[in-house]
Amino acid sequence: MLDLNHRIYQLIISRIDGDNIRDSSYREKMHGLVRKGIGGFIILGGNKDEVREFIHSLQSISDIPPFIASDIERGAGQQFNGATHFPSMMAIAAAINQNDSSHVQLLDNYIKTVAEEAIDIGINMPLIPVLDINLNPDNPIICTRAFSDDPQTVSWFGRKYIDILQDAGLISCAKHFPGHGDTAIDSHISLPVINKSEEDLMRADLIPFIEAITSGVGSIMMGHVRIPSIDTLPASLSNKIVTGILRQKFGYNGLVMTDALNMSALNEFEDIPVKCIDAGVDIILHPTDPIKTADELIHAVDTGMLTEDQIETAFQRVMQYKSLLKTFGHINPDYKKHKDIAENLFNTSITLVSGKHDSTAIIDFNNVDLIFTGDDNRIDISTLKKYMPHAVHISHYKQTVNSKIIIALFTTVAAWQGSSGIRDDDRDKIKNVISNARHSIVISFGSPYVLRYFKKADTLIAAYDSSLYAQNAVFECLKNNKGFEGSLPVKIDFF
Repeated sequence: MLDLNHRIYQLIISRIDGDNIRDSSYREKMHGLVRKGIGGFIILGGNKDEVREFIHSLQSISDIPPFIASDIERGAGQQFNGATHFPSMMAIAAAINQNDSSHVQLLDNYIKTVAEEAIDIGINMPLIPVLDINLNPDNPIICTRAFSDDPQTVSWFGRKYIDILQDAGLISCAKHFPGHGDTAIDSHISLPVINKSEEDLMRADLIPFIEAITSGVGSIMMGHVRIPSIDTLPASLSNKIVTGILRQKFGYNGLVMTDALNMSALNEFEDIPVKCIDAGVDIILHPTDPIKTADELIHAVDTGMLTEDQIETAFQRVMQYKSLLKTFGHINPDYKKHKDIAENLFNTSITLVSGKHDSTAIIDFNNVDLIFTGDDNRIDISTLKKYMPHAVHISHYKQTVNSKIIIALFTTVAAWQGSSGIRDDDRDKIKNVISNARHSIVISFGSPYVLRYFKKADTLIAAYDSSLYAQNAVFECLKNNKGFEGSLPVKIDFF
């Protein structure tokens, strides 16, 4: 039987930076955590082949199989070089018509490829799907990570992910309970407050999670959000929410984990790991210092802040799910086929939000001005420049009389960024350019909500993603090589 120290370490999932695993001292540090009994790792970054080899080395010295988690909402290519980069979840919802059997088959094949690449790399706990309902158009951290602003749409896609991932032998993770979609604050930066009653949450935010529980989802991630009508503590620290609502009211018996504990949302609180376990959480995810975290939990038991029974309850649940982990033989994914599926989804997701596609106005790209703005440090417009070499940032654009313009808006939904929109001064400049243009097309490569400011443009297009794949897909539509097949999965209220 494992002693208390080892049981406590089993409740912790620590971080591995895949870009650091070539360093021998870093590798030994991670191996040391395995020897202490660490429950698992969340792996971010690196080369897929190198990560695969390192995961195998960790598993070979572990007495208990480790959870290997990763944020792969856009497929393994989101984290690992050499794997396939898929569209965002909102783009998936835009691409897939639930009532079209060929679309549903494409969705099934796509999720299977995500599972296959996860298995190939060694991930057994993909931290998907996102079940937040994006009810706030200014949400800086969910936005295109959500399928939709409609509870039934989110629930339908969530069930698909959960069923297929878990049929493949993986532990799916529904996040971020009880819902992070109706906030305008990134919980990586500070603590969002949701001023809703439990009844309000039941009408929308909680619906996909209830469906996920019915589908048998293996794990649920708690959000770092505060709901004052229920508790003064964030959901991830709240016994009223974890035990009272998730466990007792909804009858959930699977794994409950925190969102990453290195996020600034919890900065004002003390004894965070202790409060998490006391709330009924099983897994402490991504603490800044896993050894210090274990020591704090051991001290809490020694001083009576936690009971051994609380540790044992969480430990037994962890062991129950680890007993279900499969040992996969070597597989050889067809990454070329996976790329084709990704490109198909990108192509199918491109959405004509408003206006008519007048190809005669833009067929000669040499006579069209390309203007771009957005996340200046993140923009890669090499694909756009392939079609329109004279691209210029909005701050440097000198408009000519009767100009035909394409405006590309790049927005990125990313941790610690704090915004998924564009700057006010850029927005005002774009409005002025549109009002003086002969013909204008505005394309959102990222958040579709930024289009709400530009209703006077002749054409509005949503691509949901800033990748080169998305850029190419848009221009295939503009060149009339394919039609606009996507359907907008959220409501946009135009100004």
